[in-house]
Amino acid sequence: MFSIPNNFRTFSREMLNVKVFSTTGEMGRAAAAEVAAKIVELLGKKEEINMIFAAAPSQEAFLNSLIADSRIDWTRINAFHMDEYIGVGPSAPQSFAHFLRERIFDRVPFRSVYCLDGLASDRDAECARYAGLLQRYPVDIVCMGIGENGHIAFNDPDVADFNDPKLVKVVALDPVCRQQQVNEKCFERLDLVPSEALTLTVPALLRGRWLFCIVPFASKAEAVRCTLYGEISEHCPASVLRNEADACLYLTAESARLLPAE
Repeated sequence: MFSIPNNFRTFSREMLNVKVFSTTGEMGRAAAAEVAAKIVELLGKKEEINMIFAAAPSQEAFLNSLIADSRIDWTRINAFHMDEYIGVGPSAPQSFAHFLRERIFDRVPFRSVYCLDGLASDRDAECARYAGLLQRYPVDIVCMGIGENGHIAFNDPDVADFNDPKLVKVVALDPVCRQQQVNEKCFERLDLVPSEALTLTVPALLRGRWLFCIVPFASKAEAVRCTLYGEISEHCPASVLRNEADACLYLTAESARLLPAE
């Protein structure tokens, strides 16, 4: 169990709570402590809970701290992830399912883990399968991030829909999103980054009762500024978080560097 540092900045934008920490380590530990506390609280009321996790380098400090928290009874948690490249198998290092297996899914004893299949021969059927699971296991907690283009999951600005009728869909990835995968060393070259993915939609993510959004890195600073101070619209999909009362955005000094002083 980690304590939350006292020297962090906190403020709100519309309904969204924001917390800014000095370092990625402090941010990760604080977010993990608060997620763990919420897990314990919910498991005191329910036999099991359902969680969605993001797969990205931005989540590593958080995940490392979360799995170290001895308060959590993982055997009562069903786990999901939020997106997967089309054409990338679950054993490939670039796979988001692989990323999460290495960092959390295979390191603690979940009740069950459900992953998207990027190699599914019928994409629509795979979307329907996963949507059915999300309906069967209503989401309690979402642990997420924000992309350099402001996306949440793979809801890039061109494909995001705040009123999407689907829970899971096939999307084309925009150039900024694909370049981010190269910048973060997930792929060696842009031409190796898949052009399509399966993703949970914005409404699917917002079905989560509690949203914890973890965003370190200087490369995310402009997306963070747009999320908090731009128009709430699909032009910056993460801006929709400002409409969510039970959401918290965790930042570092680097990712918050373009924000005005509060």
